[in-house]
Amino acid sequence: MDQLKVRIYADGAVLSDMMAAYRTGFVSGFTTNPSLMKKAGVTDYVAFAKKVVERIPNLPLSFEVFADDFETMEKEADKIHALGKNVFIKIPITNTKGESTIPLIRRLEKKGYSLNVTAIFTTKQVEETVKALSPAFENIVSVFAGRIADSGIDPIPYMKKAVEICHAKRGAQLLWASTREVFNVYEADWLGVDIITCPPGVIEKLKKVGKTLEQGSLDTVIGFNRDIQKLGFSILTDDEKAQFHKK
Repeated sequence: MDQLKVRIYADGAVLSDMMAAYRTGFVSGFTTNPSLMKKAGVTDYVAFAKKVVERIPNLPLSFEVFADDFETMEKEADKIHALGKNVFIKIPITNTKGESTIPLIRRLEKKGYSLNVTAIFTTKQVEETVKALSPAFENIVSVFAGRIADSGIDPIPYMKKAVEICHAKRGAQLLWASTREVFNVYEADWLGVDIITCPPGVIEKLKKVGKTLEQGSLDTVIGFNRDIQKLGFSILTDDEKAQFHKK
């Protein structure tokens, strides 16, 4: 873990999980999205966001706009920006009609906002996004490598190209999104990706990095045995066990 250059962010909207990740010492930022908020049962966006900013005032935090029209998106972006200096505004690369948010991104950059442009899948989207970003501000370009892989396409060539594009402009940080497993963190690191955001399950597994394969094998067997005890039944009947022990 100490040798990794990629920065690890935690992805989620459960405050207790976010604080647990904060306490690990290796998490250097946080991302959220509407789907995660829905899953976490968040009922008041602004109250939730303010609480997160209050509890985590010293690390980058990304909060996403909810609107689907660009005028309302911009008003929401103004409100999100006002939450704190460490807040990045998440803007999806398109709305639900497939209309590009690039004009909005340009307007928000002129206001001096730090953005996290999200839901990016293609090289063309990366190119358009980076072109629209200002080198005067820190911004994040979130490429959904995990979802690209879910479609049966190797995300590595896309991420390699995205690294090249983002690193050609000052302030444009590439983020590996939709992380599926711990090994993705190492893939991102090898490629030169700036940030990878991880769900709580992956954050928890990262704490165990460095364990030998032998220890992993033993821990797996111990886990199986623990569950066997909880099940409370066995394959052999009591009579069969008695006969076996008589022998």
